[in-house]
Amino acid sequence: MTRESLEAKIQRIGDPIRMLRHSPHGPYKMKYPPVHSNWQEEQQAIRKTAVLFDQSHHMTDVYFRGPDVTRLLSETGTNSFATYGRDKAKHMVVCNPDGLMIGTAVLFGLEKEEAVLVGPAGAANWVQYQAETGGYDVEVHRDERTEDNPGRRRVFRYEIGGPQAWNILEKVNGGPIPPVKFFTMTELTIAGHPVRGLFHTVIGDPGSDSKGMEIFGPVEHGPAVLDALLTAGEEFGLVRAGGLAYYSGSIETGYPAQPTPAIYTGEWLKAYREWLPGDWYEGKLSVGGSYASDDVEDYYVSPYDFGYGHLVRFDHDFIGREALEEHATRPHRKKVWLIWNDDDVVDIYRRSLFATKDRPKYLDTPLGRYARVHHDAVLAGDRLVGISTQCTYTVNFGSWFSAAFVDEADAKDGADVTLLWGEENGGTAKRNVEPHVQTPIRATIRTSRP
Repeated sequence: MTRESLEAKIQRIGDPIRMLRHSPHGPYKMKYPPVHSNWQEEQQAIRKTAVLFDQSHHMTDVYFRGPDVTRLLSETGTNSFATYGRDKAKHMVVCNPDGLMIGTAVLFGLEKEEAVLVGPAGAANWVQYQAETGGYDVEVHRDERTEDNPGRRRVFRYEIGGPQAWNILEKVNGGPIPPVKFFTMTELTIAGHPVRGLFHTVIGDPGSDSKGMEIFGPVEHGPAVLDALLTAGEEFGLVRAGGLAYYSGSIETGYPAQPTPAIYTGEWLKAYREWLPGDWYEGKLSVGGSYASDDVEDYYVSPYDFGYGHLVRFDHDFIGREALEEHATRPHRKKVWLIWNDDDVVDIYRRSLFATKDRPKYLDTPLGRYARVHHDAVLAGDRLVGISTQCTYTVNFGSWFSAAFVDEADAKDGADVTLLWGEENGGTAKRNVEPHVQTPIRATIRTSRP
């Protein structure tokens, strides 16, 4: 039986936004325990001691090997590749010819002619398509996330961060770790096995006392490395944490997750949609929230309106460059944190649980995510001034909050706005969305991390 393409799936359903907003899938299923102890202590450990996340299962790894690897990456990514090479990493952004985002992923430079893109598969799928159709001397090998993988993953990935993380890493390494630049990799030995570590501060406080590292190596060494990290971490209060702390911690840093891939329309992109299987990332994506439009293009964003303008560099030619040069001159939305009003949140809980009619959308605690991509409307009076993305409660903030993008003129610290919670017409057809009514939540803008 021939595999249905994304283009065929869109034509069968009749409309891409109907496919996305009424997707039956909800958030992605993944082999990621929600908690190992309790999410409150796991969240606290990010700020107070150290935390370890097992990221071996929920991300897709796509490997690119060959003489044209760097050229391929440079011609598809908005990032600068002037200093790229072995042991260098990037938060890679890829766009369509109109300068609108297709996706992001973490790029690891493994060797001179080998790299891997790790994360949600939207960005890697686009790069793979260019590799196979653009005349590049590059081989592509996919290692699907565990949920979609019929075999065994190739590598383990453990993220460790927090104020005590570096002490744990040096103890398990058997000595000091040489200075490592941000988003650069180094080599360590753990439990007698060579591993590589990417230095970053994706979780925890962004200060100098909150160094973190993502450690990876052959999957067969994973159990021994994990045991060594946990044993070394006992002295320093290391907490093993699950998916709830992982995702809520990333929202603390302002991480908005992924955009709606700007690939569902346009004649130039039709060949790509015909290449994409309908059951890959783009075909199973779910879009939810109170912001609703009949035109899928209203969900597309440029890097400048998604907080990634600093990842666009015009020192090389790449897909979408000309359009982004024009985008750069426009007013942009600004990334902010929305601190939700406690009384309004309590009212959501009360009415969603105990009201006999007109119940609001239930607020799953601590992570209120019911679609893969969230677009909640942010209002100033009756004006739409922005979009709220992922929302959560953490004990570190002591409140509910979300990462949002607000029009620059309205992005004033301390300004009051309203977030509209819940979907139109009583809720879309996503299986995990119960019948409900839309409900306003008062919120306060914070332009820097609380």
